[in-house]
Amino acid sequence: MQPEQFNILLRFFKALADDSRLKIVGILANQECSVEELAALLQLKEPTVSHHLAKLKELNLVTMRPEGNSRLYQLDSEALQSISKEIFTPEKIASLIEDVDTEAWESKVLKNYFEGDTQCLKEIPASRKKRLVILKWLANQFDVGVNYPERLVNDILKRYHIDCATLRRELIACQLMQRENGVYWRTT
Repeated sequence: MQPEQFNILLRFFKALADDSRLKIVGILANQECSVEELAALLQLKEPTVSHHLAKLKELNLVTMRPEGNSRLYQLDSEALQSISKEIFTPEKIASLIEDVDTEAWESKVLKNYFEGDTQCLKEIPASRKKRLVILKWLANQFDVGVNYPERLVNDILKRYHIDCATLRRELIACQLMQRENGVYWRTT
C-alpha cells in the first residue's frame, strides 16, 4: 500500500473510531441535517458536533450546502465508495503487513521446541498450531520427488525425536507426506 493510501486509511479509522462521529455518519446516510439538528439528536453541544463534522469533512465523508442561515450536512456516499474501491480491497489490506516479519512466530516456536545446536525436539507440541510448525520443519528435511522406505523415514525422524512413529503419522495426517506400500514421499 502506498504511504498516501496508508495515511488515508489511518485517518479514516481514526475519524470513525469515535462513537459520536460514527452516529453522525449513520444519521447523515439517511438524511440531511444541520449542526443544530445533529446536536439535538445526539444530545451533544453544537461546537462538539461542529468539531466532529470538521473531522469527517477532512476525509470528504460529508458535504455541506448552505440553506438560508443554516448549513445542511449529508454523507458523501460517492467518497465513501471511492475509499472502499481504492483502499478496502483484500490486496490493499493484506499489503499493510509488508514490513512485518510474518515468520517471526514460527521462528519462536522452532527455537522453543528445539534444543540449541543439536536440533533435538524437546517434545511434540500439544498445541495443534505449534505442532504444525514443527511438522512443516520436519517435512523440509525430506527432498521433494524422492521416495523413502519407512526405515529411512524413521532414521531421519529419530535424529530429531525418539517417537518417530508419532511424527510419521502426523506428517501423513497433515498431508505433508504421503505413504503407499511402505514408501513415503514429501508432498509439494
